[in-house]
Amino acid sequence: MESWPVILFYKYVAIADPTGFADEQRALCSTLRLKGRTLVATEGINGTLAGPADAVNQYISTLHADPRFSDVQMKVSNGDPNTFPKLVVKVRREIVTLGAGPLTPEQHNQLSPAEWKRMMEEDPEVVLLDVRNIFESAAGRFEGAVVCDIEHFRELPAYMPQLEPLKEKKVLMYCTGGIRCEKASALLRSRGFDRVFQLHGGIVTYQEQFGNERWQGECFVFDQRMTVRVADGLVPIGRCAHTGRSTSRYVNCLHDPCHKLFILSEDAERENRDYLLCPECLARGLTFATAEYPKRSGAAVV
Repeated sequence: MESWPVILFYKYVAIADPTGFADEQRALCSTLRLKGRTLVATEGINGTLAGPADAVNQYISTLHADPRFSDVQMKVSNGDPNTFPKLVVKVRREIVTLGAGPLTPEQHNQLSPAEWKRMMEEDPEVVLLDVRNIFESAAGRFEGAVVCDIEHFRELPAYMPQLEPLKEKKVLMYCTGGIRCEKASALLRSRGFDRVFQLHGGIVTYQEQFGNERWQGECFVFDQRMTVRVADGLVPIGRCAHTGRSTSRYVNCLHDPCHKLFILSEDAERENRDYLLCPECLARGLTFATAEYPKRSGAAVV
């Protein structure tokens, strides 16, 4: 079977002409027949792409040939031709939307996975902080981590009052690949958090080196795979939102005005079609029969 790697990468760097650079990226990826999603802004690039190994390697070589991106680190995982349905390259105001005003992303307080693991295990005073969305942490997280009850990263500034009790603590912050932490770290420091450290390379890089040590469950990813996992020592923590059964299967709420991601077991769906709606929509009295949705069969498609 042909190797089909998925690469995850980003860099905060000044791009004077993001529209022109996005056009170049779109043309390059189209020529190489890569699929995925790349966001470009004046502050940098944020991408996740997939394709045949030769094409992916050629893309990496071309990107690294640009002095601005010569040091971009690639997180690599296994995918297949269905990992992404198409190629999307867009220009955005931010490469990851926080909406907190001018913040300079921070790198000076990053810990290598080995340093992170050592501090986590040896310092009983540290607090682990998951700055991902709540539906991501539902599938997997570090043992004992504080999770943010947010549906989108842009909700983090408004959620800051909930994190006030951590202000005097030593905070070990993490996300999937590191991109959100660089902004979240700057945000926390602007609000008086003086001892904040980031996991360099995020969960993906940590698991490349240490697998499931101190990690529970699977890692949510924003593509058709939905989650990726390290099999050795896996402690599954994903639970069906309706029945509590062990599963890591994500669906979107059938009610299109909601469309919220949640975890739903296949058995629960077969037993009750109403379970295709998230718990919040069911609590409002909606049912499979009354929900607004395009006519389709099976679970809602992400």
